[in-house]
Order: sequence, then structure tokens, then C-alpha cells
Amino acid sequence: MPCSQVNLPRSINYGQGSFKTVGEEVKKVGNKALIISDQVMYDLGLVKECHSYLEEKGVTYFDYLGVRSEPTDHYVHEALELIQTNKCDVIIALGGGSCIDTAKAVAVLATNGGEISDYVQDKTTATDNPLPLVAIPTTAGTGSEATDVTVITNTKTDVKMMIKQQAFMPEIAIVDPYLTITSPKSTTAATGVDALTHALEAYISKKAHAFTDDLALSAIKRITEHILEAYQNGENVEARDEMIYASMQAGMAFSNSSVCLVHGMSRPIGALFHVPHGISNAMLLPAVLEYSKVECRERLAEIGLYLFPELKRLTELELSEKVVHTVLSLCKQLDIPNLKDWGVGEEEFNTALDKMADDALESGSPANNPKVPTKEEIISLYETAFGYEYAHV
Repeated sequence: MPCSQVNLPRSINYGQGSFKTVGEEVKKVGNKALIISDQVMYDLGLVKECHSYLEEKGVTYFDYLGVRSEPTDHYVHEALELIQTNKCDVIIALGGGSCIDTAKAVAVLATNGGEISDYVQDKTTATDNPLPLVAIPTTAGTGSEATDVTVITNTKTDVKMMIKQQAFMPEIAIVDPYLTITSPKSTTAATGVDALTHALEAYISKKAHAFTDDLALSAIKRITEHILEAYQNGENVEARDEMIYASMQAGMAFSNSSVCLVHGMSRPIGALFHVPHGISNAMLLPAVLEYSKVECRERLAEIGLYLFPELKRLTELELSEKVVHTVLSLCKQLDIPNLKDWGVGEEEFNTALDKMADDALESGSPANNPKVPTKEEIISLYETAFGYEYAHV
């Protein structure tokens, strides 16, 4: 077995009721916290609940509730100012991937300085330890609480900057399924398919290895078995539990392997058309999976055999087709829209195709795909995804 490296948070608290441990966990690493969250989490009462757990342990806190969309460098600057003004020594991220990714950037810049754009493609490497970050996801999708990756939109260039360094790994993750119960059906579907995409891409990636394979397979199985129940019956805690656990596994898998073509193409859509990351991944997954399926037939067949051991008599091709059909069927049942139905204008989309393809290739993620596309093929895939229909499923 070749040498591989695995990076994970120092500590992970997971399971029903684990949110209650936030006070004691924060107290281990700091005394004055900045909570990075959003207005939705505040309105739901989760920010105030967090306050109460911190107060029990004597932790002082301040709130930044300015995250209103996919994370941007503006949010990072605003939160960083609060850190510096109030001399906070620990950060709590409470929310979806946007809140957690914003917090990761702030944690690194607080001790290493510079602009977040400086860290793209390791132009600058964080040499000092970041502020301790306690990441608490409220959606079962990004797995950001267990990855050393942050994605921040550069508002000057309209490019989603994907940055991967060990310094961006949270110190502590608290993963509580109760926090996901209030997620709307559309969010549950989009974030769930996002997690499925993470797991699938981690498994078929050229950088996959034994550790990530085990995590990815487990995540794929949990998601395919429980996502519809979480979508249709959001108050089913057991289904929510399985989904947030799978999301964390998928995050660990891709963070230590890599993502591939779906993510490379997804980021430009988010940057230019402000489509949430999970939804844009879900929109692209069917078309990209069908494009890649021949070159990753062996790996897809392995997934198929893991999901459906009773079908061991099927050929490699038949098993791989079974996996593709399973994913397409799930997307259809989850009412995943295409870009046209989401409301993206066709003329504007066509005008942006050239830039989106260039940005996708520049990200490096497509190079990890089993079938590495040309720029022209990426443009064709964007065109397919724009009006993708599930008629043949």
C-alpha cells in the first residue's frame, strides 16, 4: 500500500445532542469567541442557544451574522475586523458551508495576515497556527467541518477561490443532527446531493487511496439509503443523523483525496450566477457522471457491488450503469432543477461559457477526473446541464 497522508480535525463530537458540548469545547481553546453565523440561524434560535452554552462555561462572545450567501472576501474582511477589534481568541462557525468556509478564512488571516486571495494555489502558505475554530454544521452537505478546504468568492474577479492547506482545518467539529431538522426540503435535497457528489468524486478521483475509499463508500451507501426519507420527512431524526454523519465522512474523503470535474465546473456557476454550491453541484452531477462513466467504469462497478451485493453476477458494465441510474433516479425524485428551471438566463449563460470553462480548468479539479475534459468538452457539458432532463430515468 503506497504512503498516503490523512488530515482530520483534532476532535470531533458527533451525535444527537452534541451541540450542548460547545461551551466546554470552546473553553478548552479560548475565552473570547466570535460566532460566525447568519440571520437565519439567529431567527431559528440556534445562535442564542449557543450563547447559553458559552455563558455556562464563562466564555465571552460576539456575533457576526453577515453571511448572507456563498462566502465572499467581503464577509471575511468584516468578520476579521470584529476579531481584531474585540481581541477574540477562538472562532465558532455555526451554519452551513458558507459560514464555516468564511470562518476558516478568518481564522487563518487573523494570525497569518494578508488577503485571502494571497493563499490561492499556495502562493502564500500559512506558517502560524490559525485561531482555534469550532465548526458546527447545520446542513448535511458540505462536510466543511472536517476538511482543510475553503472556497471564497473574489468579488473583484468573480472567481470562486478554492484554497486547500492544513491551516484551514477546524480544530474541533461538533456534528449534531438536531441542527439540520429545520432545513427546508430544497436545502436538504441540494446539500444531500452535494455530499453524494463529494463521496463519488473522492472515490473515482485519481488521488483516491484506501482510507478515502472506505469513507467514500460508507457515505455513498448512507446517503442513497436515507436521503429520500430526510427529504420527505425532515423531522425523522434517524434519517437526519445518517445524512449528517455521511456528509462528514464524504468531507473527510474528498479533503484527503480530491474533488473532480463536477466541482471544477460548479464554482464558476456559483460565482457568476450566485447559485448555491450544493445546488450547482447537483445540477451538474448527472451530466458529468454520464460523461465520465466509461473511464471510471471499474470504480463505479465497485460502488455498485458495495451498494447491491445481491447483484454480484452482473458484469462490470451493468454494475456501473446501475450506479449511474441510481444517482439519476435520486436526483429526479429530489426534484433537482436544471439551470434553466432555476432561472439562469440562457443568453447570459451562453455569454459566460468561455470564462466558466477557463475558470473550471484553472481550478485544477477537472485534472483529477478519470476522463480529463478539454475546454470544448466542458462547454458542451455546461450546455447539456443547462436544460438537462431526466426523461430517460
